Amino acid sequence: MTQPAHQESDLSSFREDLVRAIEEGNAELCDSRLDQAPSRDAIYVLAGLSDDQRTRLLTLLSPEDAADVIEQLPEAQAVDSLEDLDAATAANIIGELSSDDQADLIKAIDDDEARAILDKLDTDTAANVRRLVEYHDESAGGLMHTEYFVFQQSHTIGDVLADLDKNAEKYAKYDIQYMYIIDDYGKLAGVLPIRQLLLSNRSLKLCDVMIADPISISDTMPLDELAGVFREHPFVGLPVIESTGGLLGVVEHADVEQAVADGADSVYRQSQGIVGGEELRSMPLLVRSRRRLAWLSTNIVLNILAASVIALHQETLEAVIALAVFLPIISDMSGCSGSQAVAVSIRELTLGITRPRDIVRVLFKESAVGVLNGIALGLLIGAVAYAWKGNIYLGAVLGLALMLNTIIAVCIGGAVPLILKSMKVDPALASGPILTTITDLCGFLLVLSFAAAAIGYLTG
Repeated sequence: MTQPAHQESDLSSFREDLVRAIEEGNAELCDSRLDQAPSRDAIYVLAGLSDDQRTRLLTLLSPEDAADVIEQLPEAQAVDSLEDLDAATAANIIGELSSDDQADLIKAIDDDEARAILDKLDTDTAANVRRLVEYHDESAGGLMHTEYFVFQQSHTIGDVLADLDKNAEKYAKYDIQYMYIIDDYGKLAGVLPIRQLLLSNRSLKLCDVMIADPISISDTMPLDELAGVFREHPFVGLPVIESTGGLLGVVEHADVEQAVADGADSVYRQSQGIVGGEELRSMPLLVRSRRRLAWLSTNIVLNILAASVIALHQETLEAVIALAVFLPIISDMSGCSGSQAVAVSIRELTLGITRPRDIVRVLFKESAVGVLNGIALGLLIGAVAYAWKGNIYLGAVLGLALMLNTIIAVCIGGAVPLILKSMKVDPALASGPILTTITDLCGFLLVLSFAAAAIGYLTG
């Protein structure tokens, strides 16, 4: 949808003002224009700045405002921008971010740069970040943040309110609706909604008003299980504990949903042959080219293998030239059927409702769909071939080949992601090439083999 003229004019004016302020070194104007701009406009203009302009902007702004800019940028650009800064400046900016964002960026930054930045952070923050980066990205520990309200169960409501008043500026950055209560050993004992805190008598102890034995999650819980927990218990956030019961942090529902969405986006990019992480057109040309070639160069080899089947049946193809028209149709239709099965398997793996050990069930379910769809598609392609050439045997050859290849394709498409998952190989990246090669090989082989067996009926 095209933006109205006045919106385009406002966006252009914002861009010009911001670039001019950066070039003039006017930090106050940069801050003012960024505060006034709608979020979508700010993201668009910030992403469109040159690397040098973004770096200079970050050095002009206060660490807190620069952190706001970093949060709005795509991760790839945020990482590049931080790597272009000196370690001290980058550390000041990262220090203003939430703990989960700190860990994500440090993990993505070049190792030498990351170590230099960590050395410039204060001791407690650096130790916390080092602990968080040890977790897998798609685990509760990798998604949790460590900014939360925590108090001893022996404290009173009055003690808590006094603490909140004393540390109001620090707590203003927290986005938590619950406070977490621990025992004398640091283990999670209960939770207390902020509303309940405000409405309770100041003399009451927290252990008397808290919700005891709350739902909690392990720091090693994987993303698919996390998503399942939040589907069953639609809380804003859940406490994360270690194996001994000690409270480590909080995972928010919104962060889990975002991680699931990011995973789906990553699956899509990889299925399209874009490997090596996020790609933006502002990245260096050679980097983008290398990432794409990593998949394309492999795919061309696989396609050569499929083409070799045609070469082995060259005489049959020359005798019945009409087969050349239908070979790509057989291959493409089977590939589409297989891709549907791949998508369902990867989705179910992501949601945690299918696991590698379920391969027999998956094969049974997919083969049933393959038979039904294969018969329908086979009859359709056979009817088209007969209508065109008036040869019922040609229609039978093509129809039977497409039916069988559809069954093969959906079974392969459903099973390969599970097999790859069990082998610790990314199913999103490898399933596509494997499926394409097998469906092409089988499709060409079935059509040309059936045609060779019925050559007398096809050329008579």
